[in-house]
Amino acid sequence: MHELSLCRSIYGITVRAAGDRPVARVCLDIGQLRQVVPATLARCWEVVTATTALEGSVLVVNHIAARAVCQDCGAGLALGPTPAMVCGTCGGRTLRIEAGEEFLVRSIDVAAGSGSPGATESSGRP
Repeated sequence: MHELSLCRSIYGITVRAAGDRPVARVCLDIGQLRQVVPATLARCWEVVTATTALEGSVLVVNHIAARAVCQDCGAGLALGPTPAMVCGTCGGRTLRIEAGEEFLVRSIDVAAGSGSPGATESSGRP
């Protein structure tokens, strides 16, 4: 279950960025190819943040669909849930992934009443 280690990394990033300000939610971009199970990620976040200053905060996940470009013919293609790494246009097998491998903390929303309503901070990749 790599979701637990992912949540620990997200927690560290969030604590460093938010400081002593209360956090309402952490917004993430997660690519389809990362194979993250959303329900497991949410449960692990509850476990990691329990009895901490981040308890009660939520993760909001923006799912990024997987896309690739065929290096042989240049065609773009969307990759399904179980990606077949073959170009549907020419049958080529040399694909370059363009999207779907992301894992990014997009923003950290500070809770209302913190003196900075609606303030966000962006962080880099864990």
